Amino acid sequence: MTFTHHYSAEVAAAREAGTAIVALESTIITHGMPYPQNVDTARLVEDDIRKAGACPATIAVLDGQLCVGLEPETLDKLGAAKGVAKLSRADLAVCLAMGGTGATTVAATMIAAHLAGIGVFATGGIGGVHKGAETSFDISADLHELAQTPVTVVAAGAKAILDLPKTLEVLETLGVPVIAYGQDDFPAFWSRASSLAAPLRLDTAADIARAHAMRGALGLPGGQLVANPIPEEDEIPLPELEPIIAAAQSAADTQGIRGKALTPFLLSRIFDTTEGRSLTANIALVRNNARLAARIARELSALPET
Repeated sequence: MTFTHHYSAEVAAAREAGTAIVALESTIITHGMPYPQNVDTARLVEDDIRKAGACPATIAVLDGQLCVGLEPETLDKLGAAKGVAKLSRADLAVCLAMGGTGATTVAATMIAAHLAGIGVFATGGIGGVHKGAETSFDISADLHELAQTPVTVVAAGAKAILDLPKTLEVLETLGVPVIAYGQDDFPAFWSRASSLAAPLRLDTAADIARAHAMRGALGLPGGQLVANPIPEEDEIPLPELEPIIAAAQSAADTQGIRGKALTPFLLSRIFDTTEGRSLTANIALVRNNARLAARIARELSALPET
Protein backbone atom coordinates (compact mmCIF):
# COMPACT_ATOMS: atom_id res chain seq x y z
CA MET A 1 0.00 0.00 0.00
CA THR A 2 1.34 3.42 -0.92
CA PHE A 3 1.02 6.57 1.14
CA THR A 4 0.98 10.21 0.02
CA HIS A 5 0.47 13.60 1.62
CA HIS A 6 -1.89 16.27 0.40
CA TYR A 7 -0.20 19.66 0.66
CA SER A 8 -2.20 22.88 0.72
CA ALA A 9 -1.34 25.37 -2.01
CA GLU A 10 0.53 27.53 0.51
CA VAL A 11 2.61 24.65 1.89
CA ALA A 12 3.36 23.32 -1.59
CA ALA A 13 4.64 26.76 -2.60
CA ALA A 14 6.75 27.01 0.56
CA ARG A 15 8.32 23.63 -0.12
CA GLU A 16 9.14 24.70 -3.67
CA ALA A 17 10.66 27.99 -2.48
CA GLY A 18 12.56 26.47 0.45
CA THR A 19 10.64 28.57 2.98
CA ALA A 20 10.76 27.47 6.63
CA ILE A 21 7.60 25.57 7.64
CA VAL A 22 6.03 25.12 11.09
CA ALA A 23 3.63 22.25 11.77
CA LEU A 24 0.45 22.85 13.79
CA GLU A 25 -1.86 20.28 15.35
CA SER A 26 -5.61 20.17 14.74
CA THR A 27 -7.00 18.79 18.04
CA ILE A 28 -6.63 22.28 19.49
CA ILE A 29 -9.25 23.26 16.88
CA THR A 30 -11.64 20.32 17.26
CA HIS A 31 -11.24 19.49 20.95
CA GLY A 32 -9.49 22.43 22.60
CA MET A 33 -11.74 25.45 21.99
CA PRO A 34 -15.39 26.19 21.17
CA TYR A 35 -16.53 27.23 17.68
CA PRO A 36 -16.02 29.83 16.21
CA GLN A 37 -13.24 30.91 18.57
CA ASN A 38 -11.28 27.80 17.57
CA VAL A 39 -11.19 28.85 13.91
CA ASP A 40 -10.44 32.48 14.74
CA THR A 41 -7.54 31.36 16.95
CA ALA A 42 -6.23 28.95 14.32
CA ARG A 43 -6.14 31.80 11.82
CA LEU A 44 -4.36 34.10 14.29
CA VAL A 45 -1.73 31.43 14.97
CA GLU A 46 -1.17 30.82 11.26
CA ASP A 47 -0.82 34.56 10.68
CA ASP A 48 1.67 34.85 13.55
CA ILE A 49 3.85 32.26 11.81
CA ARG A 50 3.58 34.06 8.46
CA LYS A 51 4.52 37.39 10.04
CA ALA A 52 7.57 35.72 11.58
CA GLY A 53 8.73 34.65 8.12
CA ALA A 54 7.64 31.01 8.02
CA CYS A 55 4.77 29.01 6.53
CA PRO A 56 2.10 27.39 8.76
CA ALA A 57 1.08 23.78 8.09
CA THR A 58 -1.97 22.74 10.08
CA ILE A 59 -2.22 18.94 9.93
CA ALA A 60 -5.36 16.78 9.91
CA VAL A 61 -6.79 13.64 8.32
CA LEU A 62 -9.72 14.40 6.01
CA ASP A 63 -11.59 11.58 4.27
CA GLY A 64 -8.63 9.25 4.59
CA GLN A 65 -6.06 11.77 3.35
CA LEU A 66 -3.26 13.16 5.46
CA CYS A 67 -3.42 16.91 4.88
CA VAL A 68 -0.35 19.03 5.56
CA GLY A 69 -1.73 22.53 5.53
CA LEU A 70 -5.45 23.33 5.30
CA GLU A 71 -7.14 25.62 2.80
CA PRO A 72 -9.21 28.38 4.49
CA GLU A 73 -12.54 26.75 3.65
CA THR A 74 -11.31 23.38 4.92
CA LEU A 75 -10.23 24.94 8.21
CA ASP A 76 -13.72 26.44 8.58
CA LYS A 77 -15.34 23.08 7.93
CA LEU A 78 -13.11 21.24 10.39
CA GLY A 79 -13.68 23.84 13.10
CA ALA A 80 -17.46 23.48 12.87
CA ALA A 81 -17.49 19.67 12.55
CA LYS A 82 -18.89 17.45 15.30
CA GLY A 83 -17.62 14.07 16.43
CA VAL A 84 -14.18 14.39 14.84
CA ALA A 85 -11.84 11.58 15.91
CA LYS A 86 -8.86 12.46 18.09
CA LEU A 87 -5.85 10.77 16.52
CA SER A 88 -2.64 9.68 18.20
CA ARG A 89 -0.01 7.12 17.13
CA ALA A 90 -2.36 4.20 17.82
CA ASP A 91 -5.25 5.56 15.70
CA LEU A 92 -3.58 7.33 12.79
CA ALA A 93 -3.07 4.41 10.41
CA VAL A 94 -6.55 2.97 10.99
CA CYS A 95 -8.19 6.34 10.29
CA LEU A 96 -6.21 6.73 7.07
CA ALA A 97 -6.86 3.15 5.93
CA MET A 98 -10.60 3.41 6.57
CA GLY A 99 -11.02 6.77 4.85
CA GLY A 100 -11.87 8.53 8.09
CA THR A 101 -11.55 12.09 9.36
CA GLY A 102 -9.62 13.00 12.46
CA ALA A 103 -7.69 15.73 14.21
CA THR A 104 -4.06 15.10 15.10
CA THR A 105 -2.72 15.20 18.64
CA VAL A 106 0.87 16.13 19.46
CA ALA A 107 2.06 12.56 18.76
CA ALA A 108 0.24 12.21 15.43
CA THR A 109 1.26 15.69 14.32
CA MET A 110 4.91 14.86 15.03
CA ILE A 111 4.64 11.71 12.89
CA ALA A 112 3.02 13.59 10.01
CA ALA A 113 5.45 16.51 10.26
CA HIS A 114 8.46 14.20 10.11
CA LEU A 115 7.03 12.33 7.12
CA ALA A 116 6.60 15.69 5.39
CA GLY A 117 10.14 16.82 6.20
CA ILE A 118 9.03 19.46 8.74
CA GLY A 119 11.36 19.75 11.72
CA VAL A 120 9.53 22.22 13.99
CA PHE A 121 6.03 22.00 15.49
CA ALA A 122 4.19 24.55 17.66
CA THR A 123 1.45 23.54 20.07
CA GLY A 124 -0.08 24.68 23.36
CA GLY A 125 1.12 22.11 25.86
CA ILE A 126 2.16 18.49 25.53
CA GLY A 127 0.40 15.59 27.21
CA GLY A 128 2.17 13.73 29.97
CA VAL A 129 1.67 11.70 33.12
CA HIS A 130 -1.80 12.20 34.59
CA LYS A 131 -2.31 12.48 38.32
CA GLY A 132 -2.91 9.04 39.77
CA ALA A 133 -1.00 7.33 36.96
CA GLU A 134 0.57 4.97 39.49
CA THR A 135 -2.78 3.16 39.50
CA SER A 136 -4.39 4.23 36.20
CA PHE A 137 -1.23 4.06 34.04
CA ASP A 138 -2.63 7.08 32.17
CA ILE A 139 0.44 8.42 30.36
CA SER A 140 0.24 10.33 27.09
CA ALA A 141 1.75 8.89 23.93
CA ASP A 142 3.28 12.33 23.39
CA LEU A 143 6.18 11.44 25.68
CA HIS A 144 7.21 8.33 23.76
CA GLU A 145 6.74 10.20 20.48
CA LEU A 146 9.21 12.82 21.62
CA ALA A 147 11.67 9.99 22.30
CA GLN A 148 11.49 8.54 18.79
CA THR A 149 10.39 11.18 16.24
CA PRO A 150 12.96 13.89 15.38
CA VAL A 151 10.81 17.00 15.60
CA THR A 152 11.39 20.02 17.85
CA VAL A 153 8.15 20.71 19.73
CA VAL A 154 7.56 24.21 21.07
CA ALA A 155 5.02 24.19 23.92
CA ALA A 156 4.30 26.09 27.13
CA GLY A 157 5.57 23.06 29.03
CA ALA A 158 3.18 20.23 29.83
CA LYS A 159 -0.47 20.92 30.61
CA ALA A 160 -0.80 22.04 34.24
CA ILE A 161 -3.54 19.44 34.86
CA LEU A 162 -0.83 16.76 34.74
CA ASP A 163 1.61 15.42 37.29
CA LEU A 164 4.51 17.63 36.23
CA PRO A 165 7.28 16.02 38.35
CA LYS A 166 6.42 12.56 37.00
CA THR A 167 6.17 13.92 33.46
CA LEU A 168 9.69 15.33 33.73
CA GLU A 169 10.94 12.03 35.18
CA VAL A 170 9.51 10.06 32.25
CA LEU A 171 10.99 12.49 29.74
CA GLU A 172 14.38 12.11 31.42
CA THR A 173 14.12 8.31 31.35
CA LEU A 174 13.26 8.43 27.65
CA GLY A 175 16.22 10.67 26.89
CA VAL A 176 14.17 13.64 25.68
CA PRO A 177 15.91 17.04 25.94
CA VAL A 178 13.65 19.41 27.90
CA ILE A 179 14.82 22.94 27.15
CA ALA A 180 13.34 25.95 28.97
CA TYR A 181 13.47 29.02 26.75
CA GLY A 182 14.93 32.06 28.49
CA GLN A 183 14.47 30.88 32.08
CA ASP A 184 15.56 28.14 34.47
CA ASP A 185 12.10 27.13 35.71
CA PHE A 186 9.97 24.61 33.80
CA PRO A 187 6.78 26.48 32.78
CA ALA A 188 3.37 25.09 33.65
CA PHE A 189 1.15 25.94 30.67
CA TRP A 190 -1.06 28.79 31.94
CA SER A 191 1.68 29.72 34.45
CA ARG A 192 5.23 30.83 33.80
CA ALA A 193 6.69 28.87 36.70
CA SER A 194 6.12 25.42 38.17
CA SER A 195 8.87 25.58 40.85
CA LEU A 196 10.51 22.68 39.00
CA ALA A 197 13.93 23.26 37.50
CA ALA A 198 14.13 22.64 33.77
CA PRO A 199 16.89 20.17 32.84
CA LEU A 200 18.26 22.51 30.14
CA ARG A 201 18.06 26.18 29.23
CA LEU A 202 18.67 27.94 25.91
CA ASP A 203 18.09 31.62 25.23
CA THR A 204 17.98 31.95 21.44
CA ALA A 205 16.17 30.34 18.54
CA ALA A 206 19.53 29.85 16.83
CA ASP A 207 20.86 27.78 19.74
CA ILE A 208 17.73 25.61 19.73
CA ALA A 209 18.07 25.04 15.98
CA ARG A 210 21.72 24.05 16.38
CA ALA A 211 20.81 21.58 19.14
CA HIS A 212 18.17 20.03 16.85
CA ALA A 213 20.69 19.68 14.03
CA MET A 214 23.35 18.21 16.34
CA ARG A 215 20.99 15.46 17.50
CA GLY A 216 20.57 14.49 13.86
CA ALA A 217 24.33 14.59 13.26
CA LEU A 218 24.87 12.31 16.26
CA GLY A 219 22.24 9.88 15.02
CA LEU A 220 20.20 10.25 18.19
CA PRO A 221 16.54 9.28 17.84
CA GLY A 222 13.73 11.54 18.92
CA GLY A 223 13.10 15.24 19.12
CA GLN A 224 13.35 17.90 21.76
CA LEU A 225 10.81 19.74 23.88
CA VAL A 226 11.18 23.51 24.02
CA ALA A 227 9.28 24.79 27.06
CA ASN A 228 8.36 28.39 26.24
CA PRO A 229 6.79 30.34 29.14
CA ILE A 230 3.53 32.17 28.57
CA PRO A 231 3.99 35.97 28.41
CA GLU A 232 3.92 37.47 31.89
CA GLU A 233 0.94 39.69 31.19
CA ASP A 234 -1.17 36.70 30.13
CA GLU A 235 -0.38 34.13 32.82
CA ILE A 236 -2.52 32.76 35.62
CA PRO A 237 -0.14 32.05 38.54
CA LEU A 238 0.03 28.40 39.56
CA PRO A 239 -0.94 28.97 43.24
CA GLU A 240 -4.24 30.39 41.98
CA LEU A 241 -4.80 27.49 39.61
CA GLU A 242 -3.84 24.55 41.83
CA PRO A 243 -7.11 24.38 43.85
CA ILE A 244 -9.14 24.83 40.65
CA ILE A 245 -7.29 21.96 38.96
CA ALA A 246 -7.71 19.78 42.06
CA ALA A 247 -11.47 20.37 42.10
CA ALA A 248 -11.75 19.53 38.39
CA GLN A 249 -9.76 16.33 38.88
CA SER A 250 -11.96 15.36 41.82
CA ALA A 251 -15.07 15.83 39.67
CA ALA A 252 -13.54 13.66 36.94
CA ASP A 253 -12.75 10.92 39.45
CA THR A 254 -16.29 11.03 40.84
CA GLN A 255 -17.80 10.76 37.35
CA GLY A 256 -15.39 8.04 36.21
CA ILE A 257 -13.99 10.13 33.35
CA ARG A 258 -10.66 8.87 32.02
CA GLY A 259 -8.67 8.23 28.85
CA LYS A 260 -9.12 10.57 25.90
CA ALA A 261 -12.15 12.18 27.52
CA LEU A 262 -10.23 13.32 30.60
CA THR A 263 -8.25 16.27 29.26
CA PRO A 264 -11.22 17.95 27.49
CA PHE A 265 -13.32 17.49 30.64
CA LEU A 266 -10.69 19.05 32.90
CA LEU A 267 -10.09 21.96 30.53
CA SER A 268 -13.83 22.63 30.35
CA ARG A 269 -14.22 22.66 34.12
CA ILE A 270 -11.22 24.97 34.52
CA PHE A 271 -12.63 27.28 31.82
CA ASP A 272 -15.93 27.54 33.73
CA THR A 273 -14.27 28.12 37.09
CA THR A 274 -11.90 30.80 35.80
CA GLU A 275 -14.75 32.47 33.86
CA GLY A 276 -12.90 32.05 30.59
CA ARG A 277 -9.49 33.30 31.74
CA SER A 278 -7.93 29.90 31.05
CA LEU A 279 -9.00 30.08 27.40
CA THR A 280 -7.68 33.63 27.02
CA ALA A 281 -4.35 32.47 28.46
CA ASN A 282 -4.39 29.40 26.23
CA ILE A 283 -4.75 31.53 23.10
CA ALA A 284 -1.92 33.82 24.24
CA LEU A 285 0.48 30.96 24.91
CA VAL A 286 -0.26 29.16 21.63
CA ARG A 287 0.44 32.34 19.68
CA ASN A 288 3.62 32.92 21.67
CA ASN A 289 4.78 29.37 20.89
CA ALA A 290 4.00 29.81 17.20
CA ARG A 291 6.16 32.93 16.97
CA LEU A 292 9.10 31.19 18.64
CA ALA A 293 8.65 28.07 16.49
CA ALA A 294 8.78 30.21 13.34
CA ARG A 295 12.07 31.75 14.44
CA ILE A 296 13.52 28.30 15.20
CA ALA A 297 12.33 26.96 11.83
CA ARG A 298 13.97 29.87 10.03
CA GLU A 299 17.24 29.31 11.89
CA LEU A 300 17.09 25.59 11.16
CA SER A 301 16.50 26.14 7.45
CA ALA A 302 19.47 28.51 7.33
CA LEU A 303 21.92 25.95 8.74
CA PRO A 304 24.26 24.38 6.19
CA GLU A 305 23.40 20.81 5.23
CA THR A 306 25.99 18.22 6.18
